[in-house]
Amino acid sequence: MTVHPPGPLWTGRASNRAQWVLAGAGAACLALGVQLAVDQAWDSGFVALLMAVIGCLAAGLLILFGTLAFVHAAVTVDADAIEVRCGHIGLPRRRIRLADVAAAEYVPRITPQQWGGWGYRWRPERGTAVIVRRGEGLELRLGDGKLFTVTVDDAENAVRVIRTHLRAVAH
Repeated sequence: MTVHPPGPLWTGRASNRAQWVLAGAGAACLALGVQLAVDQAWDSGFVALLMAVIGCLAAGLLILFGTLAFVHAAVTVDADAIEVRCGHIGLPRRRIRLADVAAAEYVPRITPQQWGGWGYRWRPERGTAVIVRRGEGLELRLGDGKLFTVTVDDAENAVRVIRTHLRAVAH
């Protein structure tokens, strides 16, 4: 029986300051929706005004929360799993047991364009990914053949820690 020390073996993070600009656009849409609701006369063109208010509020919420969720990603490797948490509240979250990892690779250059943009992505030919910025990251090949990629600073050390753990478990 192997006893592992408590706590993380490695932690890393990736941030994207450009997402704050998009979050500001979402906040502006929300503010416009509130201003339209409060300042406009509701006695004429009720349906059009209601649609404009709802549209601004919905677009603002989607943009604001959609971008804030991917301002940063935190990756933790412990003795049992790799966990990826996004944004300030940690959602979306992905936890992959190390027992399910067949291989780990360092990827020096990942771009949002390769994955169709920022966020939690799925591409049939590439697997799933958490992309919060361009740059280095790690790619996990799971036992079922699926791939999981995440952009994170110091990814080369993360891969080294994961590989060391996988070798120790194999022996």
